[in-house]
Amino acid sequence: MSTAKKQYLTGKFRHNLDDKNRVTVPSAWRNLFEKGTTFLAIPNPGGYVTVLPPVEANKLYEKFAEVPLSDTEAQDEVSAFMANTQAFSFDSQGRIALMESLFEHANLKGPKEEVVLVGGFNKFNIYSPERWAIAEQKSTPSSQGNVMRRFGI
Repeated sequence: MSTAKKQYLTGKFRHNLDDKNRVTVPSAWRNLFEKGTTFLAIPNPGGYVTVLPPVEANKLYEKFAEVPLSDTEAQDEVSAFMANTQAFSFDSQGRIALMESLFEHANLKGPKEEVVLVGGFNKFNIYSPERWAIAEQKSTPSSQGNVMRRFGI
């Protein structure tokens, strides 16, 4: 029995935004997917942008599809969340341009400024350098050990 190929999005990359606020996604990640694959960029509550490949975006889709139409409070929250998400494919140069609300959410500075792209195994995140520095400071050998124990690794 064959299993579907899993894409492992790993590593850390620093890239500068171009004049149109586009960032190049590392070729190591782009090459894991077929040309024209649609991704979903979402505002992460941690103050950065999370990019979901199709498999992960489909999981989110299924969860949101279960929200009853009669639950207007939840429907409003789903609508507000989705209003700040962006579906996209990489351009021919492997770049993406985030919509303004995502750009602001992640506190990205603008043209020629640096962003940090960090693999999250089944997704990747786009951080401002300042926000990534905070995440790195929080991660210690002890905290990494706690995470490994939490997941039985």
